Amino acid sequence: MSIKYGLLALLEREPMYGYQLRTEFERSTGATWPLNIGQVYTTLSRLHRDGLVAETGEADDQGKVVYQLTDAGRVELERWFTTPVTQDARPRDELAIKIALAVTTPGVDARAVVQAQRTATVRHLQELTRLKTRADDNADTAWLLVLDSMLFRAEAEVRWLDHSETRLARLEPPPAAAPRAPVTPHQQEARR
Repeated sequence: MSIKYGLLALLEREPMYGYQLRTEFERSTGATWPLNIGQVYTTLSRLHRDGLVAETGEADDQGKVVYQLTDAGRVELERWFTTPVTQDARPRDELAIKIALAVTTPGVDARAVVQAQRTATVRHLQELTRLKTRADDNADTAWLLVLDSMLFRAEAEVRWLDHSETRLARLEPPPAAAPRAPVTPHQQEARR
């Protein structure tokens, strides 16, 4: 998701200024994607340029510009909500790339890379589970949906790491057999 659509969705609720948008974005997503206020204002500038938001003409007592969604912004937001997210539209998976490169880079123990990531992911999964137990089912619905998504992704990552570890173990060459000591003539006679 881009910041663009997050801000459009928030402005569908009501007109807001930049800092309000940042605060509401982080609250709505459970601070899973913290925004830099500069990102908010840069995005608002582009949205304004593209006619998707407009200044209300009002400013608060500190002179902050309040933005509202335009009709074109509503159309764009509706298009975004009704268009499924495709796999090819998602960012590259850094972990998959890291492990693929670990397998093909001399001197790197790919199984150790997988195990270190698995340990970190299991810890993250435990923390997410703790957060979920503290949430209020009625008051924190948006946050719980984001949290569930994060939990499911972490669980899937652990399964994928387990699978990767199994695949890597199958690729390991079998241990070399210990060399046999040469048989002496005396041992040959004893075997007969």
